[in-house]
Amino acid sequence: MMNINGNYYYSIEQMASKISDVTKQKNVNNNNYKKGLNTSQNASFKDILENSINKLTFSKHALERLNKRHINLSTSQLERLTKGADLAKQKGIKESLVLLDDYAFIVNTKTNTVVTAMGNDEKKVFTNIDGAIIM
Repeated sequence: MMNINGNYYYSIEQMASKISDVTKQKNVNNNNYKKGLNTSQNASFKDILENSINKLTFSKHALERLNKRHINLSTSQLERLTKGADLAKQKGIKESLVLLDDYAFIVNTKTNTVVTAMGNDEKKVFTNIDGAIIM
């Protein structure tokens, strides 16, 4: 279960479904609505999360690890993780270790998928990576 801004979600799919429902209800002619990340201070949580979901997915294994290890990512952490994955891809890294605060994520940049996640209370042995990004 992930706690994001006071809302509890059991999976990324559940969050995506909620966002999809909200997006469908929006008036298409609303000039203030922009799909994806809005960098102004008026960016809504939904816009930021939708951008993160569209760019970065979590494997079933990673979701299980997030739940098991009680890792709850904030909006800014999701955004930084996505930026870290993008940077790794730009640098030609295929299997990247992204270090973010007290967490470690293995990201497959070809598929933009978080493969696994670790907290700070675990032994950290990383194999089959070809680069690391510290955010």
